[in-house]
Amino acid sequence: MARHSAIEWTHHTFNPWWGCTKVSPACDHCYAEAWAKRVGRAVWGAHAPRRGMSDSYWREPLRWNAAASKAGVRHRVFCASMADVFEPRPDLDAWRSRLWKLIGETPALDWLLLTKRPDHASRLAPWPEAWPENIWLGTTAEDQARVDLRVPVLLSIPARVRFLSCEPLLGPIELRAWPGIHWVIAGGESGPHARPMDPHWTVELRDQCVTRGIAFHFKQWGDWFPDATATGGFLRVGKKRAGRVLEGRTWDQFPEGAHAAR
Repeated sequence: MARHSAIEWTHHTFNPWWGCTKVSPACDHCYAEAWAKRVGRAVWGAHAPRRGMSDSYWREPLRWNAAASKAGVRHRVFCASMADVFEPRPDLDAWRSRLWKLIGETPALDWLLLTKRPDHASRLAPWPEAWPENIWLGTTAEDQARVDLRVPVLLSIPARVRFLSCEPLLGPIELRAWPGIHWVIAGGESGPHARPMDPHWTVELRDQCVTRGIAFHFKQWGDWFPDATATGGFLRVGKKRAGRVLEGRTWDQFPEGAHAAR
Protein backbone atom coordinates (compact mmCIF):
# COMPACT_ATOMS: atom_id res chain seq x y z
CA MET A 1 0.00 0.00 0.00
CA ALA A 2 1.14 3.55 -0.65
CA ARG A 3 -0.51 6.55 0.91
CA HIS A 4 1.22 8.88 -1.55
CA SER A 5 1.78 6.71 -4.58
CA ALA A 6 4.71 7.21 -6.94
CA ILE A 7 2.37 6.30 -9.80
CA GLU A 8 1.62 9.56 -11.60
CA TRP A 9 -2.08 8.94 -12.17
CA THR A 10 -3.18 8.06 -8.64
CA HIS A 11 -2.93 9.37 -5.12
CA HIS A 12 -2.95 6.05 -3.28
CA THR A 13 -2.63 2.35 -4.00
CA PHE A 14 -4.54 -0.36 -2.16
CA ASN A 15 -4.31 -4.13 -2.47
CA PRO A 16 -7.10 -6.27 -1.00
CA TRP A 17 -4.70 -9.20 -1.47
CA TRP A 18 -1.47 -10.11 -3.24
CA GLY A 19 -1.15 -12.64 -6.05
CA CYS A 20 -2.43 -13.40 -9.52
CA THR A 21 -2.14 -15.67 -12.57
CA LYS A 22 -0.73 -14.54 -15.92
CA VAL A 23 -3.26 -14.29 -18.75
CA SER A 24 -1.76 -12.28 -21.65
CA PRO A 25 1.51 -10.90 -23.11
CA ALA A 26 1.43 -7.86 -20.81
CA CYS A 27 1.91 -10.29 -17.91
CA ASP A 28 5.12 -11.83 -19.26
CA HIS A 29 7.45 -9.65 -17.17
CA CYS A 30 5.03 -8.72 -14.40
CA TYR A 31 6.54 -6.22 -11.97
CA ALA A 32 4.15 -7.31 -9.22
CA GLU A 33 5.23 -10.94 -9.49
CA ALA A 34 8.88 -9.88 -9.39
CA TRP A 35 8.27 -7.72 -6.32
CA ALA A 36 6.40 -10.48 -4.52
CA LYS A 37 9.28 -12.91 -5.14
CA ARG A 38 11.78 -10.32 -3.97
CA VAL A 39 10.07 -10.10 -0.58
CA GLY A 40 9.63 -13.86 -0.30
CA ARG A 41 5.95 -14.23 -1.23
CA ALA A 42 5.11 -17.20 -3.46
CA VAL A 43 1.66 -15.98 -4.53
CA TRP A 44 1.75 -16.24 -8.33
CA GLY A 45 0.07 -18.93 -10.39
CA ALA A 46 -3.23 -20.75 -10.45
CA HIS A 47 -2.37 -23.06 -7.56
CA ALA A 48 -0.54 -20.60 -5.31
CA PRO A 49 -2.29 -19.10 -2.28
CA ARG A 50 -3.09 -15.40 -2.16
CA ARG A 51 -1.76 -13.17 0.60
CA GLY A 52 -4.37 -11.43 2.70
CA MET A 53 -3.87 -8.07 4.40
CA SER A 54 -4.24 -6.95 8.02
CA ASP A 55 -7.23 -5.16 9.50
CA SER A 56 -5.10 -2.07 10.07
CA TYR A 57 -4.25 -2.03 6.37
CA TRP A 58 -7.94 -2.21 5.46
CA ARG A 59 -8.64 0.81 7.70
CA GLU A 60 -6.23 3.08 5.80
CA PRO A 61 -8.70 4.05 3.03
CA LEU A 62 -11.11 5.26 5.72
CA ARG A 63 -8.41 7.72 6.82
CA TRP A 64 -7.77 8.78 3.21
CA ASN A 65 -11.49 9.35 2.76
CA ALA A 66 -11.72 11.47 5.89
CA ALA A 67 -8.75 13.61 4.79
CA ALA A 68 -10.13 14.09 1.27
CA SER A 69 -13.59 14.93 2.60
CA LYS A 70 -12.19 17.48 5.07
CA ALA A 71 -10.16 19.12 2.27
CA GLY A 72 -13.16 19.15 -0.07
CA VAL A 73 -11.33 17.20 -2.78
CA ARG A 74 -11.47 13.75 -4.33
CA HIS A 75 -8.57 11.32 -4.23
CA ARG A 76 -7.96 8.39 -6.56
CA VAL A 77 -7.10 4.91 -5.28
CA PHE A 78 -5.49 2.39 -7.64
CA CYS A 79 -6.83 -1.06 -6.71
CA ALA A 80 -5.06 -3.47 -7.06
CA SER A 81 -1.42 -3.09 -8.12
CA MET A 82 -0.43 -6.52 -6.79
CA ALA A 83 -3.49 -8.52 -7.85
CA ASP A 84 -6.57 -8.55 -10.08
CA VAL A 85 -9.84 -7.79 -8.32
CA PHE A 86 -11.75 -9.93 -10.82
CA GLU A 87 -9.59 -13.05 -10.75
CA PRO A 88 -12.26 -15.80 -10.69
CA ARG A 89 -11.31 -17.73 -7.53
CA PRO A 90 -13.91 -18.55 -4.87
CA ASP A 91 -11.33 -18.12 -2.10
CA LEU A 92 -11.20 -14.40 -2.98
CA ASP A 93 -14.93 -13.79 -2.65
CA ALA A 94 -14.83 -12.80 1.03
CA TRP A 95 -12.12 -10.22 0.37
CA ARG A 96 -14.07 -8.95 -2.63
CA SER A 97 -17.17 -8.50 -0.48
CA ARG A 98 -15.11 -6.57 2.04
CA LEU A 99 -13.78 -4.37 -0.77
CA TRP A 100 -17.26 -3.57 -2.07
CA LYS A 101 -18.28 -2.51 1.44
CA LEU A 102 -15.15 -0.36 1.79
CA ILE A 103 -15.85 1.38 -1.52
CA GLY A 104 -19.33 2.24 -0.25
CA GLU A 105 -17.85 3.65 2.97
CA THR A 106 -15.42 5.98 1.16
CA PRO A 107 -17.45 8.30 -1.10
CA ALA A 108 -14.63 10.90 -1.31
CA LEU A 109 -12.35 8.33 -2.97
CA ASP A 110 -12.51 7.32 -6.62
CA TRP A 111 -11.58 3.65 -6.84
CA LEU A 112 -9.69 2.72 -10.01
CA LEU A 113 -10.35 -0.99 -10.58
CA LEU A 114 -7.97 -2.13 -13.33
CA THR A 115 -8.42 -5.69 -14.59
CA LYS A 116 -7.28 -8.00 -17.34
CA ARG A 117 -10.49 -9.96 -16.79
CA PRO A 118 -13.41 -7.62 -17.55
CA ASP A 119 -15.42 -10.65 -18.66
CA HIS A 120 -15.74 -11.65 -15.00
CA ALA A 121 -16.54 -8.19 -13.64
CA SER A 122 -20.32 -8.26 -14.01
CA ARG A 123 -20.57 -11.69 -12.40
CA LEU A 124 -18.25 -10.96 -9.47
CA ALA A 125 -19.39 -7.42 -8.69
CA PRO A 126 -22.64 -6.96 -6.71
CA TRP A 127 -24.13 -4.22 -8.93
CA PRO A 128 -26.37 -5.62 -11.69
CA GLU A 129 -27.15 -2.20 -13.12
CA ALA A 130 -25.54 1.17 -12.31
CA TRP A 131 -22.20 0.86 -10.55
CA PRO A 132 -21.27 3.19 -7.66
CA GLU A 133 -20.33 6.72 -8.77
CA ASN A 134 -16.88 6.42 -7.18
CA ILE A 135 -15.70 3.47 -9.29
CA TRP A 136 -13.58 3.91 -12.39
CA LEU A 137 -13.39 0.59 -14.22
CA GLY A 138 -10.43 -0.09 -16.48
CA THR A 139 -8.92 -2.90 -18.48
CA THR A 140 -5.40 -3.55 -19.73
CA ALA A 141 -5.14 -3.46 -23.52
CA GLU A 142 -1.53 -3.91 -24.55
CA ASP A 143 -2.12 -4.73 -28.21
CA GLN A 144 -4.91 -4.92 -30.78
CA ALA A 145 -5.88 -8.47 -29.88
CA ARG A 146 -6.51 -7.46 -26.27
CA VAL A 147 -8.35 -4.29 -27.36
CA ASP A 148 -10.69 -6.35 -29.54
CA LEU A 149 -11.21 -8.91 -26.77
CA ARG A 150 -11.61 -6.70 -23.73
CA VAL A 151 -12.89 -3.28 -24.77
CA PRO A 152 -16.37 -4.42 -25.91
CA VAL A 153 -16.83 -6.15 -22.56
CA LEU A 154 -15.64 -3.08 -20.66
CA LEU A 155 -18.05 -0.86 -22.55
CA SER A 156 -20.98 -3.14 -21.69
CA ILE A 157 -20.52 -2.36 -17.97
CA PRO A 158 -22.23 0.80 -16.67
CA ALA A 159 -19.34 2.31 -14.73
CA ARG A 160 -19.25 6.13 -14.58
CA VAL A 161 -15.64 6.22 -15.88
CA ARG A 162 -14.18 3.53 -18.14
CA PHE A 163 -10.50 3.55 -18.98
CA LEU A 164 -7.74 1.62 -20.73
CA SER A 165 -4.24 0.92 -19.50
CA CYS A 166 -2.09 0.41 -22.59
CA GLU A 167 1.00 -0.37 -20.53
CA PRO A 168 3.17 -2.00 -21.52
CA LEU A 169 2.18 -0.92 -25.03
CA LEU A 170 3.30 -3.87 -27.16
CA GLY A 171 1.91 -2.96 -30.58
CA PRO A 172 -0.14 -0.46 -32.56
CA ILE A 173 -3.70 0.04 -31.38
CA GLU A 174 -6.78 1.18 -33.25
CA LEU A 175 -9.58 2.20 -30.91
CA ARG A 176 -12.13 2.11 -33.74
CA ALA A 177 -15.37 4.01 -33.22
CA TRP A 178 -16.23 2.67 -29.77
CA PRO A 179 -17.87 5.37 -27.66
CA GLY A 180 -17.65 5.35 -23.89
CA ILE A 181 -13.89 5.24 -23.27
CA HIS A 182 -13.08 8.21 -21.06
CA TRP A 183 -9.36 7.83 -20.40
CA VAL A 184 -6.31 6.09 -21.86
CA ILE A 185 -3.04 5.51 -20.02
CA ALA A 186 -0.06 4.51 -22.18
CA GLY A 187 3.50 3.58 -21.33
CA GLY A 188 6.51 1.45 -22.08
CA GLU A 189 7.87 -1.46 -20.11
CA SER A 190 10.58 -1.31 -17.46
CA GLY A 191 12.67 -3.97 -15.78
CA PRO A 192 15.46 -6.35 -16.82
CA HIS A 193 13.44 -7.95 -19.64
CA ALA A 194 11.69 -4.80 -20.86
CA ARG A 195 10.49 -4.69 -24.46
CA PRO A 196 10.95 -1.43 -26.44
CA MET A 197 7.89 0.62 -27.33
CA ASP A 198 7.78 2.00 -30.86
CA PRO A 199 7.13 5.78 -30.61
CA HIS A 200 4.80 5.59 -33.61
CA TRP A 201 2.43 3.37 -31.59
CA THR A 202 2.30 5.96 -28.82
CA VAL A 203 1.87 8.98 -31.07
CA GLU A 204 -0.90 7.31 -33.07
CA LEU A 205 -2.73 6.31 -29.89
CA ARG A 206 -2.37 9.84 -28.51
CA ASP A 207 -3.71 11.30 -31.75
CA GLN A 208 -6.74 9.02 -31.65
CA CYS A 209 -7.49 10.18 -28.11
CA VAL A 210 -7.13 13.86 -29.02
CA THR A 211 -9.40 13.43 -32.06
CA ARG A 212 -12.09 11.60 -30.08
CA GLY A 213 -11.98 13.72 -26.94
CA ILE A 214 -10.51 10.96 -24.76
CA ALA A 215 -8.24 12.07 -21.92
CA PHE A 216 -4.68 10.80 -22.53
CA HIS A 217 -1.97 10.11 -19.96
CA PHE A 218 1.54 9.15 -21.04
CA LYS A 219 3.16 7.45 -18.08
CA GLN A 220 6.66 6.62 -19.27
CA TRP A 221 8.92 5.43 -22.09
CA GLY A 222 10.18 2.61 -19.89
CA ASP A 223 13.74 1.34 -19.96
CA TRP A 224 14.15 1.94 -23.71
CA PHE A 225 14.25 5.41 -25.23
CA PRO A 226 13.78 5.87 -28.98
CA ASP A 227 16.96 7.09 -30.72
CA ALA A 228 17.24 6.99 -34.50
CA THR A 229 21.05 6.95 -34.26
CA ALA A 230 21.17 3.83 -32.10
CA THR A 231 21.36 0.27 -33.38
CA GLY A 232 17.79 -0.97 -33.58
CA GLY A 233 16.44 2.54 -32.97
CA PHE A 234 16.50 2.45 -29.17
CA LEU A 235 18.89 3.14 -26.31
CA ARG A 236 18.51 1.37 -22.98
CA VAL A 237 18.85 4.22 -20.50
CA GLY A 238 16.49 3.17 -17.70
CA LYS A 239 13.02 4.53 -17.07
CA LYS A 240 14.15 7.51 -14.98
CA ARG A 241 16.42 8.89 -17.71
CA ALA A 242 14.00 7.97 -20.48
CA GLY A 243 11.35 10.07 -18.77
CA ARG A 244 7.82 10.70 -19.95
CA VAL A 245 8.01 13.52 -22.49
CA LEU A 246 6.18 12.80 -25.74
CA GLU A 247 6.80 15.15 -28.65
CA GLY A 248 8.00 17.97 -26.44
CA ARG A 249 5.46 17.82 -23.62
CA THR A 250 4.05 15.67 -20.86
CA TRP A 251 0.51 14.33 -21.14
CA ASP A 252 -1.25 14.29 -17.79
CA GLN A 253 -4.88 14.45 -18.82
CA PHE A 254 -7.70 13.02 -16.72
CA PRO A 255 -11.37 12.47 -17.47
CA GLU A 256 -13.45 15.62 -17.44
CA GLY A 257 -14.30 16.66 -13.90
CA ALA A 258 -11.64 14.48 -12.27
CA HIS A 259 -9.48 16.04 -9.57
CA ALA A 260 -5.84 16.19 -10.71
CA ALA A 261 -3.34 14.08 -8.78
CA ARG A 262 -0.52 16.59 -8.61
